[in-house]
Amino acid sequence: MRIFKKEEETGDLTEIEEMRRTVHRAHMPEHVEQVAVKEIDRISKMGPSTAEYTIGINYIDYLVSLPWNRMTEDRLDIKAAETILNEEHYGLSKIKDRILEYLAVRILKASKKHNMLVVDDEKMTRMNLQHVLSKEGYHVVTASSGPEALEFLEKQSFDIILTDLKMEKVDGLGVLEKAKEKDPSTEVIIITGYATVPTAVEAMKKGSYHFLAKPLKLDEIRSTVRKALQNKRAQLESRGPILCFVGPPGTGKTSLGMSIARSLRRKFVRISLAGMKDEAEIRGHRRSYVGALPGRIIQEIRRAETRNPVFMLDELDKIGQDFKGDPASALLEVLDPEQNTHFMDHYLDVPFDLSRVMFIATANTTDPIPGPLLDRLEILTLSGYTEDEKEKIAFKYLIPREIEEAGLSDSPPEFTKEAVHRIIREYTREAGLRNLQRQIASICRKTARDSLKSDKSSTRKIITPEMVQELLGPKKYYFEVTEARDRVGVATGLAWTETGGEIIFIEASKMRGKGHLMLTGSLGDVMKESAQAALSYIRSHTKELNIPEDFFDAHDIHIHVPAGAIPKDGPSAGLTIAVALISLLTDRPVKRQVALTGELTLRGRILPVGGVREKALAAHRAGVTSVVFPAKNNADLKEIPEEIKRDLEIIAVSELDQIVDKVLM
Repeated sequence: MRIFKKEEETGDLTEIEEMRRTVHRAHMPEHVEQVAVKEIDRISKMGPSTAEYTIGINYIDYLVSLPWNRMTEDRLDIKAAETILNEEHYGLSKIKDRILEYLAVRILKASKKHNMLVVDDEKMTRMNLQHVLSKEGYHVVTASSGPEALEFLEKQSFDIILTDLKMEKVDGLGVLEKAKEKDPSTEVIIITGYATVPTAVEAMKKGSYHFLAKPLKLDEIRSTVRKALQNKRAQLESRGPILCFVGPPGTGKTSLGMSIARSLRRKFVRISLAGMKDEAEIRGHRRSYVGALPGRIIQEIRRAETRNPVFMLDELDKIGQDFKGDPASALLEVLDPEQNTHFMDHYLDVPFDLSRVMFIATANTTDPIPGPLLDRLEILTLSGYTEDEKEKIAFKYLIPREIEEAGLSDSPPEFTKEAVHRIIREYTREAGLRNLQRQIASICRKTARDSLKSDKSSTRKIITPEMVQELLGPKKYYFEVTEARDRVGVATGLAWTETGGEIIFIEASKMRGKGHLMLTGSLGDVMKESAQAALSYIRSHTKELNIPEDFFDAHDIHIHVPAGAIPKDGPSAGLTIAVALISLLTDRPVKRQVALTGELTLRGRILPVGGVREKALAAHRAGVTSVVFPAKNNADLKEIPEEIKRDLEIIAVSELDQIVDKVLM
């Protein structure tokens, strides 16, 4: 204490006083300011050399530096936002429409005027109040008496009511009671020239927001009305949506988030959740720990210096989990609009409002995301691009960017449409665009090197299909379907993976044995059960399929799915397995240019499957001409692009026996 008094006398506590002034200047919410002042009072009684003193100073510094009230103003211009989104991304119409819908809601809510009722038996007072408040942007209705005010209340609702206290028949308290009875959120301000304490107390008990005495001061009226409507304004402000972009790698999920931030003129923040295992990375550490820090959410908002950024949570489906906690569960509070208004970070230990943040999550697939977390997200699917879309994106975005990166701006090479088409078909096999960008970049780099060798940088080089093969080497991908022949016991199926749609081949073979079924190809439990169901259906319909009844007593059947090192699972292979088995047992080849997908029941019914658009794109890439889908997927078939439908014959069936003759020779 002697040391403390000595420091106080010599004026060495200026840091504490400076911190008090900083806290008052920060305009924090009242409850947060109280916590900060209490913490300052606590550390002012400690010696500066103690560890608790340093922890307290850092805590106050963090509280003061957070953007409690700082927000960037949204650019509420739908045309400008649409232009930016179209400039930076080709296609993706559904996602663009969702962003523009959000902007439209913001614009309508921002332009909404508050309804106000002014009740006074003095005409001059009514006219003055109507004039002043109308200039403030409110929609003002006037009533000359209590009964007239009650009639207005019956017909419409008001955000705020200014009423005189002393009136004939129905006084201001009567208007107050009726307004609160109809809508408790309506704020009522009592105005009177006979202000007494008992009257004011009675009005407050009945729910009056404020009690103003005549003669009225205009500045006082404006400020009182503004404060009374603060809660209403908070309700009108649209909360940030919780969007989740789901799609294969390279489809533009992250860059789309950046475009949204640019179109709204908001700050953009991104954190990667891939491999995150510690719950404290979301909620922060308690201050009692050495080296404690807030969670990544609060840290990034502090860096952004605004409380309404566009916040991207990348790779949501790759969150880890171990003994330190479950980060996915910690995100429930962050992404729930009903809870994130009072998000509690362990380090801050005071609630922070995240409701103005526009959260955007990205994932390759929704399967690993926990159900409660998925329920809080609005899923928007990016299915991948068609060959026509890839070609247009290459000419509009990828080629100009890679020419610039390779330093070829002065004499840019000219890519022909045939060359780009060849790169897409023979050197890439993906739903996204990353490999296409890499191949174009490789051509630009080799062109740059050749231009230095030949010293002919002034001549413009034309990239032809022949030159593509010369620069990139032999083609990497083949059309497995169109370049193969029809075989017995080999059917073409369609699969949906987190990298997009894929084609798979299912092979069936028979040999002498005792009726055993062998399954190989790294198959999951669901796919094995699909094979069992397909075989059971065939064994129960041997007569219709012209298969000898004693065939299974003397033969074993082996089903194999090539690419055995890649795990495969899912119910949508049931139809393909059944067709491969029927082909094998009836000795009829399967038409190789027909691909199938669908879940098969023991009764031969074909049930709907997921990833219809992705599977159609994969079939088109592989050179398939006909695709068999379940009839119950008819609604999903509308999502298939028209240019794909022109090249694909789509067959929708509900029973297995409807397609046997269509897919077998």
